[in-house]
Amino acid sequence: MRVASLVERRQYYSQEFNLAKVRDWFKAWQSPVVFAAVIGRHTGLAPENYRRDGARTIVIDEYESFSEVKNYLIDFRPESAYYDRNIYGDWNQARRFANDLAQLGRAYGQELVFDIDPENFTCPIHGTLEEKMRKHQGLSFCRFEFQLAQQEAVQLLELLSRSFSYISVVYSGRGFHIHITDHETVFWNRKKRLSLVRKLTKNGFVMDEWVPAGGVRLIRLPYSLNGLVSRIAVPVAQNQLGLFDPIVDERTLPKFLSR
Repeated sequence: MRVASLVERRQYYSQEFNLAKVRDWFKAWQSPVVFAAVIGRHTGLAPENYRRDGARTIVIDEYESFSEVKNYLIDFRPESAYYDRNIYGDWNQARRFANDLAQLGRAYGQELVFDIDPENFTCPIHGTLEEKMRKHQGLSFCRFEFQLAQQEAVQLLELLSRSFSYISVVYSGRGFHIHITDHETVFWNRKKRLSLVRKLTKNGFVMDEWVPAGGVRLIRLPYSLNGLVSRIAVPVAQNQLGLFDPIVDERTLPKFLSR
């Protein structure tokens, strides 16, 4: 795994980015979909005309079709692409609040997602997350840490399946996102979301409460390229999660890695 160059990012979004699958991901959404991109916050790589915007989050809420969103991504060549999980009543509301990422509670609801990242797990070699941060390795992870994250994703999926019916798992390029789209959960308030998260952490699950509780609205866009590791974010079937290996799984490998 390595950082994708600007040329490789452009190549991916021009030639491989699957719009049909992106449209299918959002087929049940009745709300405007707001997208976002980060060009070079962590990699430091940005096209010359976007160098000043490299570290900021660019909100994409002015587009006529998903094809136009693709054109934005080809132009930006981002290290990361996201969508806003908030459910907005209309485009006026979406455009009013989507650009202020600090605004919370200004939507009708929000998709419930759990984020499991390998760097959050303690490694006998690399230490705790705090120790990694002190070494400026907060985004780094090893094979063992990934396996710990994968095991937790399998266990969490099994537990959540007892209470929820509509669950999707996405490999983010680093760890796993578990999306719950049961209708009632969309309208849970923050208190109810936090209650579930804290119950899970009390039972030993390692997770960042900010994502499921709503403090972080953006989530990585499925089928986008994670430019930090040169892997494609792809949904993973629940019965394949335990065997999934992003090192060799062809669905995660952009074509530029085979050249």
